[in-house]
Amino acid sequence: MLKISITDSARARITKISSASAEDVLLRIAVDGGGCSGYQYIMTMVNSDNIATDDIVISEDHKPLVVVDRFSVPFLQNCKLDFVENLSGGSFNIKNPNVKGGCGCGNSFEYIEEQK
Repeated sequence: MLKISITDSARARITKISSASAEDVLLRIAVDGGGCSGYQYIMTMVNSDNIATDDIVISEDHKPLVVVDRFSVPFLQNCKLDFVENLSGGSFNIKNPNVKGGCGCGNSFEYIEEQK
């Protein structure tokens, strides 16, 4: 089971984007190899037709908000999804307790491998 907490700000932004669309849309969060620290987050808005049968859908109050592919689940366990607005604009932000370190630009991270 994937546990991600979603802040009020992130929930409101996803709802606002979905409301402006003709179709229900969700935020897809994925982790991909790359960047200077090893992994990077990929976040895109997708409509509900683009959900695979093995994707994990996170819903609140019976409203789907976030979708995550199976590969990304271990990387995102116990994360907090936020939406932050500043003078440059706004963006979704992930606070991840599984991150060992990151690059200076903030776009990639190093994952803490599970101890066996």
